[in-house]
Amino acid sequence: MSTVRRAALVLTTLSTALALTACGPAEDDAAGGTGTTPPAGPSTASSEPPSKPSTPSTSSATSSSAGGSSGGGSSADHDVFPCSTFDVTFTASLAEPTTSSYLLKVTNKGTKACRALGHPVVTFGDLDGAATERGTAPGIEDALRLAPGESAYAGLMGGADDGKGRTVGSIAMTMNTESDLEQTPLTAPTPNLYVSPDINSVTPWVNNVEDALSL
Repeated sequence: MSTVRRAALVLTTLSTALALTACGPAEDDAAGGTGTTPPAGPSTASSEPPSKPSTPSTSSATSSSAGGSSGGGSSADHDVFPCSTFDVTFTASLAEPTTSSYLLKVTNKGTKACRALGHPVVTFGDLDGAATERGTAPGIEDALRLAPGESAYAGLMGGADDGKGRTVGSIAMTMNTESDLEQTPLTAPTPNLYVSPDINSVTPWVNNVEDALSL
């Protein structure tokens, strides 16, 4: 065999061996794999931490707290009770001599506020009956609120001698409490006050002298 033919045979043999080596891994994969594929990792969903319980927002917590404390509005005023004669001092001053009209004044002498309700109840010395109510008084919720030391005023209106009455030297006053509370009447001197069934009347409690004598 010539040297050229031997060299050709060696080259042919090497080419065949290289071709078979290149085809090996592909055939193995086609037959079902070599078992070298890495296992699948955990899914993203399963790796997330569990969700935290929801908490109320700041705004809802605030509104809930505000609602609990409101309890009904001007709650402080709901604790203000009507003034009685145990809560006030009382004076009567001559305002108009020609008509025997007097300015009545009460002052809260206590340590808590109270309300001066409606009209004062005024009686005359040892006479029967009381002064008639003059003008319209506000309801209990709008009645005059007296803080300690504050005063309320009312006008006791009189008139000229009509021949039907008589004079008295003092009057007695109790407060309207819209209750059956027994009060001790407060008295004030009223020298020569002329009292007649048709002329004596009293205005509601107000917070100033002018209105008390003009209603």
